[in-house]
Amino acid sequence: MNDLSRREFLAKSSSCAAHIALAAFAAPPALRALWANAPLGPVVAREPFGNLEKVSDGIWALISTPLTGDRTTLSNGGIIAGRSGVLAIEGFNMPAGAEWLATRARELTGRWPTHVALTHYHSDHSNGVAGYERPATRVTVRATEVTRGLVLERNLPADPARTDALKDVTFFSGTEPTVIDLGGRVVRVVPRSGHTASDVSLEVENPSVVFCGDLVWNAMFPNYVDAIPTQLSRSARALRRRSKTMYVPGHGALAKEAEFDRYIAMIDEVENAARRAHEKGQTAAEAGAGYALPASLDEWTLFNKVFFERAFAAWYRELDKR
Repeated sequence: MNDLSRREFLAKSSSCAAHIALAAFAAPPALRALWANAPLGPVVAREPFGNLEKVSDGIWALISTPLTGDRTTLSNGGIIAGRSGVLAIEGFNMPAGAEWLATRARELTGRWPTHVALTHYHSDHSNGVAGYERPATRVTVRATEVTRGLVLERNLPADPARTDALKDVTFFSGTEPTVIDLGGRVVRVVPRSGHTASDVSLEVENPSVVFCGDLVWNAMFPNYVDAIPTQLSRSARALRRRSKTMYVPGHGALAKEAEFDRYIAMIDEVENAARRAHEKGQTAAEAGAGYALPASLDEWTLFNKVFFERAFAAWYRELDKR
């Protein structure tokens, strides 16, 4: 892919799907296999597009491995089960990804998902939601009203099956936490923002597990295309718990406290660099082209300087309003 086609490719999609697809194109084979070979929990199912890892009794995380080039899922997601309900998290990039996760839920819990939750609108988290639909089985799709609207307005190509799957969405509050009672297990859904205008996190208290959506990425530099960086920083920090916790990022391997804190340190470093560049009068393009993350943050997958430029541009949008 030459420089022109990269620019054209990125211009055609604002979602994380484009960000990750370009990463998959450029990733060396050893890096492509990294997440697949480093699970934190027992792997109960494995596909070219990802691993389903057991986090705790009744909780599993699908850790997508998109650097292989398989775009079935692209984003992470998961399953949370109680006595009376099963929650599937994310709609993924293709219906086949959602159907695969639903089938694994039935094998592991004895039932098809009763609820589906979308953390935000980006296509790699939502475009495959119709894969959960099944004759004679009621599946309640849950998202914020803003997320549903943006999925239908922005995610292309339009898909009648996706539109139909979202016609009867049960809305999360956009301002107050709500709960999904699965029977003996409660999932707290917290409205947040920063990666997009309408993010949610899904949180379990015992054991302590947080599905972060794209408010947190692990070892892959995040996509700032819709970001409001001050809100992103605030929302991400609010996810950090004092107790031992497993964090399921939107992209990248499962994270514990050390990986979570490294992510916070990374977005703080980007903020500081953006503020310095802004004060110097550099353009976002100039600042991004000359930027590199410090070695103290270890390795972050980055395949094109445009991703730094996007981060600086997001910061400049906020700084220019002050």
